[in-house]
Amino acid sequence: MFNWFRKKKPDTMKFLIVGLGNIGSEYDGTRHNIGFEVLDQWVKEHDAEWNSDRLANVAKFKFRGKQIICIKPTTYMNLSGKAVKHWYSKERVPINQVLVITDDISIDVGKLRIRGKGSAGGHNGLKDIQAQLGSEKYDRIRFGAGSDYPRGRQVEHVLGKWNPDEEIEVALQKDKACKAIEAWIVKGLTGAMNEFSS
Repeated sequence: MFNWFRKKKPDTMKFLIVGLGNIGSEYDGTRHNIGFEVLDQWVKEHDAEWNSDRLANVAKFKFRGKQIICIKPTTYMNLSGKAVKHWYSKERVPINQVLVITDDISIDVGKLRIRGKGSAGGHNGLKDIQAQLGSEKYDRIRFGAGSDYPRGRQVEHVLGKWNPDEEIEVALQKDKACKAIEAWIVKGLTGAMNEFSS
């Protein structure tokens, strides 16, 4: 009785994978867009397609019997949380089945770090996600963007393209990140961390 008043329970068969970046061709290939690139590669590996939808480009497919919802926010990086909140709520995904892929200047190029709850670490996209969800308890794959830039030039660094001598390492880590997504879905956070965190 009165079931219509009850909030719908999370759907434990669903996983939300979020790649962070900025829309527009001028941002293609930049460090800040590595979340988009990893998710593009992973979606392609599963023969899925992107479709334009509310606040994001969205791809849906099945993996190991689970429903996967991948999103690339079209809100620009600093407002990424709006898209994440919308799809998290719409699809009723449990918070521990949300994974965000992002760049991280505190990690060396060629390394990944998989973590659960934690601070945004100065990353504006993560800050907005945490503000919109009201929680830090979502998992993330942090992709090393390096910190080899002059003081005060952080914005130029993350919005710049990878150096030619970084490209091989980046390609290898993109492959590894795709495998890490799958490990996270199948083995959970701890299993993925043990296998793939640098």
